[in-house]
Amino acid sequence: MKPSPTKIEGMNHTLAKHQALDSDKALQLARETFDIEAAAILGLRQRLGQTFLEAVQMMLQVAGRVVVMGMGKSGHIGRKMAATLASTGTPALFVHAGEAIHGDLGMVTPADVVVVISNSGESQELSTILPVLKRLGTPVIGMTGQPGSTLALHSNIVLDCSVAKEACPLNLAPTASSIAQLAMGDALALALLDARGFKAEDFARSHPGGALGRKLLTHVRDVMRTGGEVPHIAATASLSEMMREMSAKGLGAVAIVDSRHHVQGIFTDGDLRRLVEKGVDLRALSAGEAMRPRPHTVLADALAVDAAQLMEQHRITSVLVLDAAGALCGALNSNDLMRAKVI
Repeated sequence: MKPSPTKIEGMNHTLAKHQALDSDKALQLARETFDIEAAAILGLRQRLGQTFLEAVQMMLQVAGRVVVMGMGKSGHIGRKMAATLASTGTPALFVHAGEAIHGDLGMVTPADVVVVISNSGESQELSTILPVLKRLGTPVIGMTGQPGSTLALHSNIVLDCSVAKEACPLNLAPTASSIAQLAMGDALALALLDARGFKAEDFARSHPGGALGRKLLTHVRDVMRTGGEVPHIAATASLSEMMREMSAKGLGAVAIVDSRHHVQGIFTDGDLRRLVEKGVDLRALSAGEAMRPRPHTVLADALAVDAAQLMEQHRITSVLVLDAAGALCGALNSNDLMRAKVI
């Protein structure tokens, strides 16, 4: 059934009404939002002190995990906080307060520390959970905007996340208070990161699928060409034999090695072009005479990103790979690194 013309007109009028935008006012509200939320974070900075250090110490020494809880917007912030903690070296998980009172509280043990986030500190679900946590003997760190709230009274440590006002024009929607909670969570995570001596390599192990993980966890041995794929030849070989070896392996270069497989030099497509330009009689040259000595090499245990930097620094597209004894064990070019998404 098609809507009547009158109804369509009403819909169009409503749509037009919602589409009307006061550009100046929108920009003004956006700027005010930034100002209010920035002021909220600066307020946290001014209040930072001993209780923050006590919270970090408690989370640092916990035998179990850091369990973060919250409801509503505070729950969303809590989920992000738990994820940040976990990815920066502090074992953590998020437990939704609404699910906790229906069984998920079983995830919490006396060996854990619970961070409870609530701006009002009076959430019904949290008020139900707090006495249970106390009986369980699990310490509680309360992040609240009301230092005199139920949450604050039941917490071992209270982090004051209060704000002067919300950025919401109605002073209702959690905005500045959510930003304050988010900033406090990040501050805790980074203080713990530093205290644990957490390094970029540790971060990469928590993010093996990301770009940083690939750069910090991928070694040359993981992506290099090995065995019969590595072009190499003796110094006594003729230039034509060397060219056949280089063409067969498709690397654009060939290593010249001795009887112990130690690299004596390299010969590349570029070297061939330079010899042709000079008018050298190629038929009379051996591999040892045509090679370029002291080529750039990299160890198999080096990070692939280090090999990429070496190639970029010297403007080369391939590099020979050596084992711990200095013998040729592989070869690598820029295409191999791109396939591994290292570059």
